[in-house]
Amino acid sequence: MENNKFLALIKDGILENWERPALTDYNGETYLYKDFARKIAQLHILLNDMEVKQGDKIAICGRNSANWAVAFFASLNYGAVITTLLHDFSGESIHTLVNHSEARVLFVDEYVWSKIDPVEVPAVETIMMIDDFSVQKSRSAKLLASCADLEQAFKLKYPNGFGKEHVKVYDESPEELAVLNYTSGTTSNPKGVMIPYRSLWSNTRFAIDMIPFVKAGDGIVCMLPMAHMYGLAFEVLLSIAKGCHIHYLTRVPSPQIIMDAFAKVNPTLVLAVPLIIEKIVQTRVFPEFKKQPVKTLLNIPFFRKKIYKKVADKLIPVFGNKLVEVVIGGAALNKEVGTFLSDIRFPYTVGYGMTECGPLISYEFWDTYKAGSCGRPVDRMEVRIDSSDPEREAGEIITKGDNVMLGYYKNPEATKATFTEDGWLKTGDLGIIDKDNFVFIKGRSKTMILSGSGQNIYPEEIEDFFNNSPYVAESLIIEENGKLIALIYPDHDYMKKHDIKEDDYSAIFVAEMKAINKRLPKYSQVVNFRLQDQEFEKTPKRSIKRFLYQK
Repeated sequence: MENNKFLALIKDGILENWERPALTDYNGETYLYKDFARKIAQLHILLNDMEVKQGDKIAICGRNSANWAVAFFASLNYGAVITTLLHDFSGESIHTLVNHSEARVLFVDEYVWSKIDPVEVPAVETIMMIDDFSVQKSRSAKLLASCADLEQAFKLKYPNGFGKEHVKVYDESPEELAVLNYTSGTTSNPKGVMIPYRSLWSNTRFAIDMIPFVKAGDGIVCMLPMAHMYGLAFEVLLSIAKGCHIHYLTRVPSPQIIMDAFAKVNPTLVLAVPLIIEKIVQTRVFPEFKKQPVKTLLNIPFFRKKIYKKVADKLIPVFGNKLVEVVIGGAALNKEVGTFLSDIRFPYTVGYGMTECGPLISYEFWDTYKAGSCGRPVDRMEVRIDSSDPEREAGEIITKGDNVMLGYYKNPEATKATFTEDGWLKTGDLGIIDKDNFVFIKGRSKTMILSGSGQNIYPEEIEDFFNNSPYVAESLIIEENGKLIALIYPDHDYMKKHDIKEDDYSAIFVAEMKAINKRLPKYSQVVNFRLQDQEFEKTPKRSIKRFLYQK
């Protein structure tokens, strides 16, 4: 079973790329792979002083950084269970989750430290800063002594220096709990997802096998939160296993910082959430198509081809000059944007997964990807549609395989509700699967609205129409008294730029709603709209917290 071990993949990545750069904080210092291994070994001295035992929980909560990765891998490699918390959670949520996880050790950065209170996490024996591994709270005199002179403690342990021969990995079992990941929870409160080693191995193995264009020495821009399985699996685990150079955007990245990073790093693979891609296309590309003579020329196939080629030539270099593929995940991609990207042959694909699968369920390389789908089931995973006609009639997507979680931590009721009697994981998403095995998502079963005439309405599909309007920043379709209402947060930047006054908003959105209704079947037409004063509240994954708005 040695070759089915996740930490063996990580060890190989480190040893084979010993002298290569591994981790860099944006505009900060760089660790080579040998430095990365050394830092893990140093942290092991401290974990030993804290008397951490196999299976103990270590929580980590902070923004992306090289030291976050060090703390993560050091914990796993010590045999501890790493509990990952999103830094965007409130102080109160962090206290609740740390207590729920029974963590003995907590790693935080300055940003998180400023919003938590050590008194509220009484079971935590040690709190360390991710920034420099300094101790903020500890009950161990031995630990404080080691921290005071870590270099000295390290020299005592490795008197002849630290080399490749000293890199050892914890001997994991496939069913053993590795990561306890608290989900962002779009429709409910966060839950602790228990991810075993087999899931980490299976996801990383798939990425190594099926993303062959990512090679040792390639640059990767890490902009998704590492406490989220999507970013962790494919910006970090894959990169370390392959020997890539990860560049962490340590603050919440602005579009300008992201563009600068792409230009500097020239990644071969980019992972993005739909929001980033949609905004680039909706604000930079679509408005140009509405101008003359472009608008007329787009109706003539010969010119449309030429215009699309020009757009693609401009759009691809935005991601650097070595780009092979952009993988979009974390939420559904706007249909019109997806169709347009496919039409211009932009190298994108949409993957599908969930934290409970650590995260992958389906993926397909961009060149063989079917627009509108989210790829085909990945290796070691099966997908079924719970419907009598899976190709035509949407049903719940259920899945089974090596990537699937052990269950929810200390929550047998939620675990039982998530699995079918015969062990399939219920995703909560509705979809179909075509004859070529491509999965198409139609919406979430929890958000589906049943019309008075018994028709299934997927609010996401209507929101797509509204979100394509230049006047709309974001929208949400809700049901009130059997009628559909659009909640709209206007794009104030666009309004300001085009000198549109607030007094004109109402007339504009009435016209937009009428135009959209013409494109919708009768049963899913919107009867009214309400303008929102501020952006919708979102999870760290940038999904709108729908349950807050549905009365």
